[in-house]
Amino acid sequence: MIAPARFSAAVATVLLLACAAVAQERTRNNNWDISIWVIGATGEENSNSFTEAQTWGAGIFIGKVITNEIGGGWWRGRLEYGFDLMPVFVQSRPANLHEGCFAPVILRWNSSRLIGRATPYIELAGGAVRTSTNLPSGDTSNFNFTAKGGGGIYLFTRDRQSFDIGCRWSHISNANLGARNPEFNGIEFRLGYHWFR
Repeated sequence: MIAPARFSAAVATVLLLACAAVAQERTRNNNWDISIWVIGATGEENSNSFTEAQTWGAGIFIGKVITNEIGGGWWRGRLEYGFDLMPVFVQSRPANLHEGCFAPVILRWNSSRLIGRATPYIELAGGAVRTSTNLPSGDTSNFNFTAKGGGGIYLFTRDRQSFDIGCRWSHISNANLGARNPEFNGIEFRLGYHWFR
C-alpha cells in the first residue's frame, strides 16, 4: 500500500508539472456537472497514527457553473457550486459503522487550461454525516460535521465526459454535540466520472 504522504507528494508533483506545462485554453460551455464517485480515506481519530481510521463511500455530485470565465493565465477558469449526496458511508477501522452524508456546499474552481486531455480543479466543501452509532465510539455523537479541501484532475474521455482523480484533506467532528469532540483528520482519495450538460 502506498503511504499517504508519498501519494500526496505524487499528486502535488503532477499538479506542479501541469502548472509548468505550456497548455492550450479550454472553453467549457457546459453549465451542469453530474458525476458518480467513490472515495477512500485514511486518518487519525484518537491517536497520532495516520492509519488508525479508514472510511469508504460512494455517491453523486451535482454542480452548476455560476460564473463566466474570469482570471488570467493559469488561473483562468470558472467557479462552480455543487453538492454531494453520499448514501454509502462506511467506517471499517477502528469500528464498523455505516450511514450517509450530505455536503450542501461545494465550491470548485475549474481551470480553463487543458494539458493533453487533463484539466485541474481545486475545491472547498462542507457538510454533515449521520452514522448508525457514535463516531468515534464512546460518549461522542452520531451526527458530525465535515469539512474538506483539495483538488484533482479531470481526464477527458469525450467532449462532455471525464474521469476525475482527486485528493483532499478531510475533517469530521461533532462541534461539541457529544460529551467529547474527538475528530477525524485524514487524506481522502476520490475517483469519479462526470457528464457535462
